[in-house]
Order: sequence, then structure tokens, then C-alpha cells
Amino acid sequence: MRLIKRALVSVSDKTGIVDFARELKHFNVEIISTGGTAKTLRDAGLPVRDISEITGFPEMMDGRVKTLHPRVHGGLLAIRDNPDHLAAMQQNGIEPIDLVVVNLYPFAETIQREGVTREEAIEQIDIGGPAMIRSAAKNSRDVAVVVSPDQYRAILDELKEHNGALSLKTRNTLAQQAFEQTAQYDLTVSSYLAGSSGPFPEQLVWTMSKISDLRYGENPHQGAALYRTSEVAGIANAPVLSGKEMSFNNYVDAEAAWQLVCGFEETACAIIKHTNPAGVALGNTAAEAYQKALATDPVSAFGGIVAFNCRVDSDAAQEVTKIFTEVVIAPDYDATALELLQTKKNLRVIRMTSTEQACGIELKQIGGGMLVQTSDDHKLDSSQLKTVTVRKPSDEEIRSLLFAWIVCKHTKSNAIVYAREGQTVGVGAGQMSRVDSVKIGAMRARLPVAGSVLASDAFFPFRDGIDEAARHGITAVIQPGGSVRDEEVIAAANEHNLAMVFTGIRHFKH
Repeated sequence: MRLIKRALVSVSDKTGIVDFARELKHFNVEIISTGGTAKTLRDAGLPVRDISEITGFPEMMDGRVKTLHPRVHGGLLAIRDNPDHLAAMQQNGIEPIDLVVVNLYPFAETIQREGVTREEAIEQIDIGGPAMIRSAAKNSRDVAVVVSPDQYRAILDELKEHNGALSLKTRNTLAQQAFEQTAQYDLTVSSYLAGSSGPFPEQLVWTMSKISDLRYGENPHQGAALYRTSEVAGIANAPVLSGKEMSFNNYVDAEAAWQLVCGFEETACAIIKHTNPAGVALGNTAAEAYQKALATDPVSAFGGIVAFNCRVDSDAAQEVTKIFTEVVIAPDYDATALELLQTKKNLRVIRMTSTEQACGIELKQIGGGMLVQTSDDHKLDSSQLKTVTVRKPSDEEIRSLLFAWIVCKHTKSNAIVYAREGQTVGVGAGQMSRVDSVKIGAMRARLPVAGSVLASDAFFPFRDGIDEAARHGITAVIQPGGSVRDEEVIAAANEHNLAMVFTGIRHFKH
């Protein structure tokens, strides 16, 4: 056991620090502190020694230099049962420090802010904090280091149990957690600086911190856990307001659903099953959007994931609870809507508190490596469409084509989407042959296909896909173009009096 007699306290996140320091005083711990932390403790009536009293130097250069001094790091690194170290301490007036309570400048939070400048970000790179943490952690045989308010309660409990002392086991555990935090912090800084040289630096670092274990992975025999790569953005950080624990597959499908509805500015609802859309629709209200999405494929919607890009009211909540649904995702919920949804004990209700994305790159693991690409965030508008057929699409067809194009972007390749008036009619996804996707999308349609438009995520390699779609009565097609048989495909569209537009953009999703 190591008795805690002197603590150095310097925190950016001051959550709980006054109460923690007050409890330390109950064990007669002397507190040394810096800058804003010292002021916070003094304002609460706690006696504090300034770091400048220890070092003999004032804090300077806007706080950049204050703790980088032998009387600080000597007090942390000295091995207490080493006679030479003790002699050096006595000779140089160095006092031992038994506990370091430090958390770092909020660099990650700063770079998440919209419009933050490089200079602002650089100022939030902590130097003294990581140095103290590392010194204390290296000497965990004699020093304890606390890096998060989440650790305060357990530390105080052990101090009470052992009359102001901490065990070696605890100090070693704290050291491991401390090095984990400084490693993550440095990687965050490194990643930010590397970003200025483009999305693919020579060394790509990626840091993740564990949120929780999951019950299992894609299948019950697979283990799984949830990690975060951002403290702010993304579904990993979204609060689950009610319902059962989220599963691995729930998170995968919820991500797909949320990404899809975020593609629309109008009120939208998407129902996802196994990462593919069972139904997507726009509406004047959330309830109308849900009803239209459900009408696409009410059978597949059973046990699906429902996402809204708008606030959910009681009418929408009432509709959602009529069938079994695994997860509902939305930016917010009316109080009455939340009450209704919470009556379904197994329904997970997620509030997306941030629409920001954690990163503009995507990673896919392969054996021995990682594939990295920029996110597919391309947005299409009508001015980018190139009409290639004799008949031009009407304004209503263009609106339907653009709607279908967004849905198609979020559908697994080979992807075909039939749609009309802001509503999906049929979806053909994940087929090895594009013409098979055309057939399956029409075959699975519960709504009339005749009069709808069709979107294809990649070009038609042959005219058979157009011939098959025309057989079901579609009126217009949107596709990237670029096939060596484009002229043959265009001729087929003209023969069927279809309007066809090229986007010049492909949206494969594997």
C-alpha cells in the first residue's frame, strides 16, 4: 500500500473535481494545483499550493510553460526506496508527489467544432499534461495517476478502505489506463495533422475506445464489442432511450437506415432490413412518410429498423408500434411519442444527437491489411443530369428519378430501385446480375410498378435490363452511363419511349 500525502491536481474537465479534492482533504492530502484548477478549488474554500511555489517559476507564455520542471517530474519519477534518488531529491529541494490528477486539453472536442482553425486546434494540444501523466504512470510503484472523472469514486472508496492509501494493483491499473489515454490523445493529434496532407497519409492511425461488450456478433457463436472512434459524432455515441440492449446487427442496420434518411432534406422515413431498404418515402409528416415507406413492403418491414430525419410525433409513434420493429432512430421525439414507443419493451429507441459524421473516410478490413476510401458523399441535382433519349423526362419524373437515385445509393449492388412521387415501389438488391435485380425489384413490388421510374447504381451492360423494366411499365430511367453498349441501351429506351438520364456517377455499395 502507498499512503497518499501530496497530490498534483490540474484538470481541463472540472467535473467533480471540487468534491474529489474535498474528499482528499479528509485524508490530509496536500494539494498542488495550476491556473484555472487552482482558482476553482480556492473559490470552493479549499487550500491549494500554486505550482509556481513548487517550481520557483511563474506560469508563463499563456500557460504553455508551468509544470515542465525538475521539481515536478523529479517528485513523480523518484523511486522512493532508491537511496540515490532520495539523495538527489534532498539536494535539489524536490518534494515527492504521490498522486497526479490530470485530464488533458479538449483537443478532440475542439476539432469537432465547425469552422475551427488550425491555430485554435494547435493551442489545444496538451504538452505538460501528457508529460505528467507519463511520468506518474512510469513510476506506478510509488505514484498513482488519475486521468478521468469517472475514476474518482473508485479511488475515494479505496482511500477510505485503506486509511488514505492505494494498493500497487490499483496504481498499476491506473498506469495502464493512463498510457492508453495518452496514446489515444497523441493518435488523435497525429490524425488531425495528417489530414492536412490529404485523406491518405503514409501512416494512417486510428484510435478506438471501448464502449461496451455486445451479446454476440452477427451470429450467436461470434463475440462482439462496440468501440467509439469519435467522442461526438455517429450512431455509436447516440443514446438508447429505451428498449433492449442493441445487438451487433442492430447497429449495422441502424447505421444504414440513418445514413439513408440523412440523404434527404424533406421529411423522410426509411425501413431497413439487413442493410437494404425495404421501403423509403417522403411525406408532409413523419406519420405519412412512415405509412408510405411501409406500403412498399409491409412483409419485409416486420422486424426492421425504422429511421426518420425529423422529430417523431405521437401520430408517427402510433403507426410504428402497430407492427414489430427492432429499432427506431430519429433526431428527437415528442414526449407523448416517446411514451408510446416505450410501451414496447423490446423496441430500442435511439436519439441521434448529432448529424455530424465521425470521419470522411471508410475502412474495410481484409487479411493482413485495411482498405481505405473516402466516403461516398456525392450529392446529385437536376442540373447534372444528361438526357440521352429522344423523350425528355417531365418535372415529376425528374423528382422521382432523383429520389430513387438517393435510395439506390444506399442499396447493395447490383441495385435497382423502382419509385414514384417520393415513394419506393420495389427494390432489387445484392444480385450478381443487373437484369436479375430488375426482375426481383418488380417481382417483389406490392405497389403498381406501371408508371414508376427506375434507378440503377451502375450502368446497364446490355439492353436486357431496359427491356425487362419496360415490360413492367416504367416511364424513365436514371443511371450512370459509361458502358461500351450505351448506344444499344439508349436505343432500347427510345424503342420503349422511355426517358433516360445519365449521371456520370456510380454508386456501388458492397
